[in-house]
Amino acid sequence: MLPKRHKKRKKQRKYGDLRGKIKGRVSIHERPVIVEKRTRIGDWEGDLVEGKKGSGYIVTHVDRATKYLMAQKIESKTADAFNKATLSMFMPLTPSKRLTLTLDNGKEFSLFSKIEDRLKIDIYFADPYCSWQRGTNENTNGLIRRYFPKKTDFSTITDIELQKVVYKINNRPRKSLDYQTPKEAFSLDNLSGALGT
Repeated sequence: MLPKRHKKRKKQRKYGDLRGKIKGRVSIHERPVIVEKRTRIGDWEGDLVEGKKGSGYIVTHVDRATKYLMAQKIESKTADAFNKATLSMFMPLTPSKRLTLTLDNGKEFSLFSKIEDRLKIDIYFADPYCSWQRGTNENTNGLIRRYFPKKTDFSTITDIELQKVVYKINNRPRKSLDYQTPKEAFSLDNLSGALGT
């Protein structure tokens, strides 16, 4: 009898490897140490909040030190839509208040280099499936969810309604800011002495 030929087993990819790496991405582990300290304004975390399927998304950017939020609706989860919204939010800021931006590894962030070139901002990427590395943004997205729960039809939300929510979040005193609001803290030139340090 001829020996049985065993089929070669296909290698199984680990769960953490399922998302393709973004070309040219720079790891969060190469981010300046000062960003982790939250002692300066201008270090941001970005993300998307998803509405009911097919109803749109909200692009969110949160300053790590002051918790200041910027948000804008987009219709599709594309890199072009994300870039357009991000540029429109960041362009009015002075260069000193747009220093770094940390994102996750979604394909909607794949054209990040265009944002870097236009804003002269350094963009870093968190490790896959490590949302805690962008904890400020995740927590702020949770605040947005209080107003727009999961499966909310974002197509029914107007830009004015969204900005009213952003206003409420930015004008809410925070213990971590020595009971200042994010808006008050972000309006400062620097945080020296503002947080009781």
